Amino acid sequence: MKLYLYLILLCISFFVNCKEFVSTEELNRSSYISSLDNSERMYYVYLPEGYHSHKTKKWPAILFLHGDGERGDGLDELAYTRIHGPLFEAWVMKKNLPFVLIVPQLPMFGRDTLGITYLENRSISSVPKRLDDGVPKRAPYFDGHPIQSSPMVEVFPDQLPLFDDGWNRIEEDLLVILEKTQNEFRVDSNKIYLTGLSYGGFGTWYLGSKYPEKFAAIAPVVAWGHPLIIPPIAQHNLPIWVIAGGKDLTVEKKFFYKGMAMLESLGHTKVQFTIHEDLGHDAWKRVYSGAELYKWFLSHSLKAADE
Repeated sequence: MKLYLYLILLCISFFVNCKEFVSTEELNRSSYISSLDNSERMYYVYLPEGYHSHKTKKWPAILFLHGDGERGDGLDELAYTRIHGPLFEAWVMKKNLPFVLIVPQLPMFGRDTLGITYLENRSISSVPKRLDDGVPKRAPYFDGHPIQSSPMVEVFPDQLPLFDDGWNRIEEDLLVILEKTQNEFRVDSNKIYLTGLSYGGFGTWYLGSKYPEKFAAIAPVVAWGHPLIIPPIAQHNLPIWVIAGGKDLTVEKKFFYKGMAMLESLGHTKVQFTIHEDLGHDAWKRVYSGAELYKWFLSHSLKAADE
C-alpha cells in the first residue's frame, strides 16, 4: 500500500514539475559573398527562445543596421555589431524578443583612416559579453555630448545626402542577406521590420524608400529623412516611427521636421515622431531597451500570415 501511494505521489510530482521543453536563444553566423569585391563576409542571425521547439512556426524578423562605430570586416570584427540595438538587448541583456534578428556589418570604407577616435580606440575585448548568470552593467548615456567634433550636416542639404561610406553602398548585399535568411530560416515574410541607429537610421530611410513593399514597418532612430526619399514611403503608407534625441548634437532634431512635414503633406497616416528631449545621440539605448518599439512592430503586417 505504501509503495502504491509512493508511486502515485511520484507521478503527481513528475507531472507538476514537468514543463514543455522550450529551446533557448541561439546566435548564428551566416556567410555571403559581397557584391562589392566578391569577398566572403558574415552576418549574425539570432533565433529567439522557442524557435526550435515550434517546428512549423514562422517568426517575425528585424533587419538591424548599426551605427558608424560598429562597422568592420564582416569576419573577425563582426562582434562589434553586438554593442547596441536589438541584438545587444536580446543576446547580451537576455531580453525576450520574439524575432529572428538579422544583423549585417557595414564595411569600413576608409573611415578608420580619418582619425576618428571611437573607431581608432575600440577593441574587440570591450564588446559586451553574454554572461552565464545575469547580465552586464549597462553603459551610461552620452549626456548630450557629441560623439564627433561637428554635426553630420551644418545646413539642411538640397540634394539627397547619399553617403559614399553608408549603407546605401551595400544595398545589393542587404537584399541578398534578407533573401538568404528567409530561405534558410522560418521567417514570416509578412512581418519583416527594418530599423537602424545613426548611420543605420539613414540606411533605414534609404532602404525603406527603395523597397517599401518588403517591410511591414520601419523605425529610423536618430536619423532624419530627406524629402526626396519620402514619396515612396508615403505612397505605400509604410508604417514608420521616427525617433530623435532632443540634446543630440550629432544629428540635430531641427533637421527632422522637413521630412515629417513632407510625410504629412502627402497624406501618410501611419507615422509616429518621438523626440526624447532629455537624451543625446544615444537615445537609441532607451528605444531598444524598452518594449514599445517591439510591440509597435508586431502590430503591423503586410497581410494576414500565410494568405
